[in-house]
Amino acid sequence: MQKITPCLWFDTQAEDAANYYCSIFKNSRISSINYYGESGPRPAGTVLLVNFEIEGEAFVALNGGPEFKFNESISFYVDCESQEEIDELWEKLTVDGGAPGQCGWLKDKYGVSWQIVPSVLIELMSDPDPAKANAVTQALLRMRKIDLQGLKDAYAVAG
Repeated sequence: MQKITPCLWFDTQAEDAANYYCSIFKNSRISSINYYGESGPRPAGTVLLVNFEIEGEAFVALNGGPEFKFNESISFYVDCESQEEIDELWEKLTVDGGAPGQCGWLKDKYGVSWQIVPSVLIELMSDPDPAKANAVTQALLRMRKIDLQGLKDAYAVAG
């Protein structure tokens, strides 16, 4: 079992959100659902917690009430191997009310922030040649969804 597990606070959408995330990512599943009992504070039998996994990583979704909302100060960084994976995740996470952001960031329909990033990005931005690293950074800053070939082209032109 992993030592630290992210817990996502929802008003009433914990089960819907967990199912949504499991439908998007491979190797994902709902592991258990717990319900409020007679002692409340929500009606007995309504969903309290949903334990689920995404790519083998454990998450908890909690129906805690409307007091707290998601914001960009916490996001999930998704390492992508190809443009196809970037495109697929971007499309699925921005559908039905999600919103694209800058530099590979987006919010899903629940307001959860994600970074959909190619694996090679850090390598390109960390190149010892400052001209190459700067060119990649400048290209990235002009993007919403990351264009992997655009990053590679900027890197090549600077070299």
